[in-house]
Amino acid sequence: MEELLRIARESPLTDLIERNLPTTGRVLEAGCGLGQYVLLLRERGRVAVGADWSLEALRAGARAGAPVSVMDLRSLGIATGAVTAYLSLGVVEHDPEGPDAILREAARVVPAGGRLLLSVPYWNGARRLATPYLRCRARLTRAAGGQFYQYAFTRRELGQRLAAHGFLVRAFHPYDPARVLRKALRALRGGAGGVETSGRLAPAPATRDGRARRPAWRRAARALLYSGPALRLFGHMVLAVAVRR
Repeated sequence: MEELLRIARESPLTDLIERNLPTTGRVLEAGCGLGQYVLLLRERGRVAVGADWSLEALRAGARAGAPVSVMDLRSLGIATGAVTAYLSLGVVEHDPEGPDAILREAARVVPAGGRLLLSVPYWNGARRLATPYLRCRARLTRAAGGQFYQYAFTRRELGQRLAAHGFLVRAFHPYDPARVLRKALRALRGGAGGVETSGRLAPAPATRDGRARRPAWRRAARALLYSGPALRLFGHMVLAVAVRR
């Protein structure tokens, strides 16, 4: 759990989340998994709770002190209008029937004026360019008996889905543009003799808030990857920030 918290503290996604959450009120992370973001938000003074449909995933967070509960995200055991903000990161895209049932329930528990922060895989510029290849691969996977995994969305598609459930999108933020690079590096590390190494480096010195101080070249590379054009082309995920009408 400590390693997951370290990653969350350093992630640009965390900065996006904190900038767009209300300063007061209860935050629900729907599909919280192990609960590292619930713990991190509480560490930073917010009233955060988590829900997930996997008891196995929640056990680690519960052991670390996170207030988490097993719930079906399509039928939350939460009173109507009881949360000020609803946070969900990479969850709704995995429902084969689409995200509407989960979004309908999100609209129930978030009152008028409340906030929703929701991320899904982004149909970015690179995916658009690779559409013929991706469609061919999907057909081959289905023919081989493969199971559905996830949807990806354009900003327009996601905005329309959210509008249908009473949410007005205020901003879209693509993120995680280095995913392809990370996958390539992991493959290279495991390529010699078929032996995979952890690839861990010694942790950088930390600042008072627990964030690592990065070398100048890493800060420059991150700034380039997180520029507007790079995010539109390579952002693996997109975070929608919306308000309940």
